[in-house]
Amino acid sequence: MRITLVHALKHSILPIEASFAKLWPEARLMNLLDDSLSADLARDGRLTDAMTGRFLIIGRYAASTGADGILFTCSAFGPCIEAVAGEQAPMPVLKPNEAMIEQAAKSQRVGLLSSFPPTLASMPREFPASVELVPKLAEGALAALDRGDRAEHDRLVVAAAKDLRDCDIIALAQYSMAPAAEQVAQATGKPVLTTPDSAVMKLKAMLGA
Repeated sequence: MRITLVHALKHSILPIEASFAKLWPEARLMNLLDDSLSADLARDGRLTDAMTGRFLIIGRYAASTGADGILFTCSAFGPCIEAVAGEQAPMPVLKPNEAMIEQAAKSQRVGLLSSFPPTLASMPREFPASVELVPKLAEGALAALDRGDRAEHDRLVVAAAKDLRDCDIIALAQYSMAPAAEQVAQATGKPVLTTPDSAVMKLKAMLGA
């Protein structure tokens, strides 16, 4: 199976590749990176028709290469990804967080920890109304990662996670946060879900691999 991975942040590549290596090593991966997507969203402050058009072009390109499935790895572009899914059906096209949300929704009170502010504007509405969501921003974590300081990123993520200790489960919104999952679990004593692991398992099941 050939899976196209579409990234709006370069930091997402290593975590999702690690999850595939662990959970579905037979898959053939193709990485597409356009980090101007996240920069332009931060600049505009909202998803535009032009942004949706860019996503549709990416989806068509991925399909033209013979992809069996597409996985987007940046969590702030839900409606754009839904447009791609509609156009490329029945090919599986996954939003980065939908598999994790399905798992998290089995809990009543979910701590949603993000390092990218637009995610906390777009992602909560993807959860069922029955879930009590506690959003939390790990301020400065993404900037630390941009500087190449993974240790500082993880420290800030763990520090922010401590405010979510009264939740049933903690969901890490960004793929780039996944390497900190074990530290978050140790610091909070709570189960931790990561987007890449959940996404790989769902995609593998959808494609019957």
